[in-house]
Amino acid sequence: MIGGLAKSIFGSSNDRYVKSIEKVVAKINALEPEYEALSDEQLQGATATFRDRLAEGETLDDLLPQAFAVVREASKRVFGMRHFDVQMVGGIVLHRGEIAEMRTGEGKTLVATLAVYLNALEGKGVHVVTVNDYLARRDAETMGKLYNFLGLTVGVIVPNLHESQRREAYGCDITYSTNNELGFDYLRDNMKHSREQQVHRPFNFAIVDEVDSILIDEARTPLIISGPTEDKSELYVSIDAIVKQMDEEDYEKDEKTKNIGWTEDGIEKVEQRLIEAGLLETDNLYDFENTQVVHHLDQALRANMMFKRDTDYIVKDGKVVIIDEFTGRMMDGRRWSNGLHQAVEAKEGVKIEPENQTMASITFQNYFRMYPKLAGMTGTAATEAAEFFDIYKLNVVEIPTNVPIARIDEDDQFYKSTLEKFAAIAKAIKEKNEIGQPVLVGTVSIEKSELLSNFLTQEGVKHSVLNARMHEQEAHIVAQAGRIGAVTIATNMAGRGTDIQLGGNFEFRLEDEVRDMPEGPERDAAIARIKEEIAAERQRVLEAGGLFVLGTERHESRRIDNQLRGRSGRQGDPGLSRFYLCLEDDLLRIFGPDTLFSKMMNANLQDGEAIGSKWLSKAIETAQKKVEARNYDIRKQVVEYDNVMNDQRKVIYEQRAEIMDSETVDDVVLEMRTDTVNSMVGTACPPGSYPEQWNVEVLKATYADVIGEEAPIDSWLEEDGIDPEDIEQRLAAQADARMDAKIAGIDPSIWRQVEKSVLLDRLDHHWKEHLATLDALRQVVGLRAYAQKQPINEYKQEAFALFERMLEAIREDVTRILMTTNLRMAAPEPAPLPELPEFLTNPTGAMSVGGQAAGGQVAGGQAAGLMTGHVDPLTGMDNSNDGDGSRGREALFGALAGSTFAQVGAGGAERDNPYEGMDINRNSPCPCGSGNKYKHCHGAIS
Repeated sequence: MIGGLAKSIFGSSNDRYVKSIEKVVAKINALEPEYEALSDEQLQGATATFRDRLAEGETLDDLLPQAFAVVREASKRVFGMRHFDVQMVGGIVLHRGEIAEMRTGEGKTLVATLAVYLNALEGKGVHVVTVNDYLARRDAETMGKLYNFLGLTVGVIVPNLHESQRREAYGCDITYSTNNELGFDYLRDNMKHSREQQVHRPFNFAIVDEVDSILIDEARTPLIISGPTEDKSELYVSIDAIVKQMDEEDYEKDEKTKNIGWTEDGIEKVEQRLIEAGLLETDNLYDFENTQVVHHLDQALRANMMFKRDTDYIVKDGKVVIIDEFTGRMMDGRRWSNGLHQAVEAKEGVKIEPENQTMASITFQNYFRMYPKLAGMTGTAATEAAEFFDIYKLNVVEIPTNVPIARIDEDDQFYKSTLEKFAAIAKAIKEKNEIGQPVLVGTVSIEKSELLSNFLTQEGVKHSVLNARMHEQEAHIVAQAGRIGAVTIATNMAGRGTDIQLGGNFEFRLEDEVRDMPEGPERDAAIARIKEEIAAERQRVLEAGGLFVLGTERHESRRIDNQLRGRSGRQGDPGLSRFYLCLEDDLLRIFGPDTLFSKMMNANLQDGEAIGSKWLSKAIETAQKKVEARNYDIRKQVVEYDNVMNDQRKVIYEQRAEIMDSETVDDVVLEMRTDTVNSMVGTACPPGSYPEQWNVEVLKATYADVIGEEAPIDSWLEEDGIDPEDIEQRLAAQADARMDAKIAGIDPSIWRQVEKSVLLDRLDHHWKEHLATLDALRQVVGLRAYAQKQPINEYKQEAFALFERMLEAIREDVTRILMTTNLRMAAPEPAPLPELPEFLTNPTGAMSVGGQAAGGQVAGGQAAGLMTGHVDPLTGMDNSNDGDGSRGREALFGALAGSTFAQVGAGGAERDNPYEGMDINRNSPCPCGSGNKYKHCHGAIS
């Protein structure tokens, strides 16, 4: 009570913070007359002036008032829009690296231009992150006009761009992209083998639009780049067929935790069927040999019993496409891991793509925490303020609206069953539709949206259905949801980021109706007509009560409900919102207090009757808070586990960067070789042990395997006082000498490149294997809780030990490859030759580097693909049937300039040879009839 009284007198901490920012806004406003008086050229010249001031040592905070005033003035000239004072407050909040919570319709896209311009002056790059490709393109194109006017470059990253295009976009002052594209580009960059191939540049500043969607909702699953493994399609299909034969009593499922498992009877039943199908190696399902079958069995059970078509996924063009549970959008290209996606494909009878192995992964939490400065904006962040601060160290600042909100939020309506609820919804929509009031309906799944569509069709209400199946038309349908009499059914928050304007969206109508019309009076008249129609429609909609937002059920998160409500009542417009619920809704069924609702509603409600109560709405909100807390725990756990991997990821990626940036890595290779030798000795000759206890045979075998030659360890052991350190030094010296001899005749620049390639290749290979091991560990470490151990602590210890072993394996692998592999320089492809009789065939196969070919001799006829040639031992000339003997030799020895073979057969005789090119044996009589051999006549070599 005392706290409430203090807040009413002094205002909340948020109010006081916003009030302090208003002092800076006053400074910006004072500069407005000065910048209004500037010409376009003078205003544009401010950018260069600001950059000069930064170079002289001023900070961005020093420039803020002038820079914001410049952007405001430029916006007036480019868009005809002036930033409100509250938008200036939002811009300052973003610049300070905080989250600006601004209601729908308050112009967040325009607010971002202030902080983006100011931070882009440093030339280090600013990333603006959006929730989908459409918004990235739209904002880059629209806001790009303002940035270009002020002399800044703008790029956009969308799927299917070439690497050079991506590199160019990242090189711009400002880059628009989706969170997925940014994350995947970062992972791909850390799989490249040279800096020139990478597209990202160092992290600087990012503003995340719809920050709650990206940093909260989508952060429950990491980004993964994976490669295919072996095909197990038949196994998936066979197991799926068995799972479909199981009954409900064979398994137990917990929808609250989204877990499912077999009962004891179910295990016996499924085990018997697997044996009959010949899918088990042994008769016991849980024997080690059947581990893979058990895994596939569990995934098939989840796919069939926990995942619903048109709710969790859709089947499109013969492929299973995941649907984002929060936004209702299709997630093209995203796949469930650990064989779950393949299990769903088997369930739906579509083509089963091979399982994938993780090659690189990162969570959004750890990706965005790499930015030195991060900011965000959304209409709904306050409910998750604690998580934003805990995970990202971001404060949430609520920005007041420019005009007070006039929307009416009614109490929830409760019904007994889904059919009764949908019948009431259809009736309410019809009533609003008859008076011309536009209605936006939010559903939680495609199934529900299509069910409601059927009810509306029966009522004769014309409507548009927007769900994951119509992703391409999303923005266009939602943009016109404010037109007179419009009824739009949208899956959850489809169309988020698109402004719903009462009377219709002018820009979208222009694009739809006059885009293809040529410039001229006819087009101008059409534009004027559209403006008049929108103004008239807007007035009618205002009279009808504004946009009516109707929720068909409550979502697990209050934010999603608030986002839906926030679509109505923009910029002080009137509006109405109402949610319809029933006992069969997932939230009430899974998380609601069963006895409370069932007793009250079943006892007191007649069929088709509804009740509305603030107390019931509060109870629902309490259930939502429980779910939010549970989801936060899930996300927090994802971050805790990924933090372990993230520390290791940083080490590996930093090591890769050092290797790519180094001119030479011979010091790294030498250190690895020394460490490998020391490890061998340490394993065979443990510290504190006696020579009699040393495992000398293992040491000799390991050294010979890794280094490629044997060491006289036995003779060393005959010396008095020999210790493991002496052995280490001698083995290392012998290995160094072998390496020096090996590379003595090789171009140093080539060898440096070989070392770098081997290092990067082995690093990537072992890191990929390590990720797979950590994935497996992550799945089973939870069982340690039964032994009263903390799974996360166990995971940390195990992961650290695995990482140490991985580093040791990398050192040994790199050393083995460089020590034991012979470098062969590739020869040019031989020229094709005519088919000749076997005894005349010229030796023109592959050349053996390391043989004696360079000395003028062909590698022996035993080599595959080589035949014996007829070579004169005195002149080195080839007398085989190939015209003048030059073609085969040039093909085989052309690369050996300066050698014997490079000098011979340079051409035919100087005199004209009418038989040149014919297939004539040089030892045959000359066709001219002289009686001489061809080689001594027309075929003579000058």
